[in-house]
Order: sequence, then structure tokens, then C-alpha cells
Amino acid sequence: MHVLVIGAAGMVGRKLLARIAAEPGALGFDIRELTLADAVSPSVPKGLQGAQALTIDLAAPGTAERLIEGRPDLIFHLAAVVSGEAEADFEKGYSVNLDGSRNLFEAIRHEAMREPYCPRLVFASSLAVFGAPFPDRIEDEFLTAPLTSYGTQKAITELLLADYTRKGIFDGIGLRLPTICIRPGAPNKAASGFFSNILREPLKGEEAVLPVSDNVRHWFASPRAAVGFFLQAARMETGRIGPRRSLTMPGLSATVAEEIEALGRIAGEAAVKLIRREPDPVIQKIVEGWPRNFDAKRASDLGFQADAGFDEIIRMHLEDEGKEV
Repeated sequence: MHVLVIGAAGMVGRKLLARIAAEPGALGFDIRELTLADAVSPSVPKGLQGAQALTIDLAAPGTAERLIEGRPDLIFHLAAVVSGEAEADFEKGYSVNLDGSRNLFEAIRHEAMREPYCPRLVFASSLAVFGAPFPDRIEDEFLTAPLTSYGTQKAITELLLADYTRKGIFDGIGLRLPTICIRPGAPNKAASGFFSNILREPLKGEEAVLPVSDNVRHWFASPRAAVGFFLQAARMETGRIGPRRSLTMPGLSATVAEEIEALGRIAGEAAVKLIRREPDPVIQKIVEGWPRNFDAKRASDLGFQADAGFDEIIRMHLEDEGKEV
């Protein structure tokens, strides 16, 4: 089968490709052709040397058509401008997150008009599609009413995903990802970045800034769990999903204080002391509009699995990144 990964240079894209390279049967089928695409040149992992790597702008005219002309059987759509940047740059957020997605969907539709074609399309959505006020535990029937531009862009794309799937244009699945923690590498422009920073940097012996209070609660998943979500979406029987094609992924509900407590258990108090509290009203306001806890029953019943706790998340990060404490 031909697999296309859009957003292949991002953190989740890199982790997904590394897993596919390490476990050839991870997708449940043999890969005949692999295309990697992103706004920056994607790296091809060892074991996937035959992959084609493309540097693209999904929102640019003709780009989506170029990606679809090879008629990929499975498409991972991971490309996005992250939350903080989408809020700060209104035009860029809509161009990439909404227009780029619509271009992709339309390219598939036009290709199918030429000759029958219906790929599986797995879309990386976000919990930002939800907006306050929230119940203590958000169930699958909770409405999508985002309070950020990023959340609005993701919510609109979810609606398009369901409608194009209803029309038989593609077989779409939207995954509302928890905040991925611990993200490896350098901090990005996501408003949620501090959740990873306050663990990742102290584990390296470096200072980290905490811009919100310790009692902030949020919904998390490790990079390993996130990769598992995409693999499950790629190989599952989609007839079980029903017409509501976007699923809230299972995760771990935890407070900043619980994160820090886990850090102390794994790395000691010296690591905890590297966290500097520096309140940021802008970040605090954004975080106040985020959901904190879910009952992700639909996704759990469909085989998607979450992490056990933050101790496990930290240990997996250290193992995956080849670090010791």
C-alpha cells in the first residue's frame, strides 16, 4: 500500500515513522510506497530509505493535487500551525489549518471523480475543539464550541472530515489528541508547551519556567501513546465508528502539581528546584479555556489506549531519548 504522511517532520510524525521503521508490521499491512511531506524537509528514518521526502506548503495552489496524484491508500494528516502561533497569527492559522485541509480533501474528491478512489484519512485534531464552561468530566456527547482560532480551525475541519466521509470521498477518522507530554526537542510555540518544559528541561539539569499555578489540571498522553492512536486508526475496522468520525482520545488527567511530584520521584528534588514560577497572564487565560478531564468511552471501546501515570510517561521519555537520571 501507498502511505502518505503530511506533517512528517513534526514530533508526532517523526515518532510515527520511527515506529513504522522499527516494526514493519505496525500498520497491519506491507508498505509498497511511502511519501513524507512537510513545510520543512522531512528526515527519512533508517529502514525507510525508499521513502520520497517532499518539502511542501499544503495551502499553496496545486500542492494537494501533487500529493494525491500518487493515489495513497492511507493518509496521515498531521500538518498544523500550533495553538499559540495560530492565535497570534490569525491569517496563517486559517491558511494552514483550514485552507490546507480543505485543499487536501478537495484534491481527493477530484481524483475520485477521475477514477474510483477512497483512501483512509487519519486527521490529527485537538481538545481545543471544546470550550468552557466544562463539566468535571467531559463525555463523548459534549458539544464542540471552541474559544480559540486554533480550536475553531480544528472543529471546522472535523465537520468537513465527517461530511466528506459521509459522501464516500474518503474514509476519515479524526483523533482529538490530548496534550502530548513529554515532547522531546526544543520548546515550540504551542501554548501548552510548558507542560513538557517543566519536566524535560529539569531532567537535563536546566531551568524551566512555569507560567500557571500548580493546581491547573489537564489531559495528557505520551508520544508513545499518540503514535499508538494513529496506528490503531490506520488498521481498525472503521465501520464501528459510526457517523461521528472524530474521537476524543483516552488520556491521563493530572495537575501541574502531580507532574512535579512525579518528577521528584524519578529525578529527585534537585530537578524540582529547577522549575521557576513566573505567572504569564496570556498563557493563564488560554489555559483557563481548556478542558481538564474526559470520559473517552467511545475511543477506549474501539481499542485506543492511554498511559497509566506520569511516572510511566517520564520513564518512557528517558528511555526513548536515551537519557539517564
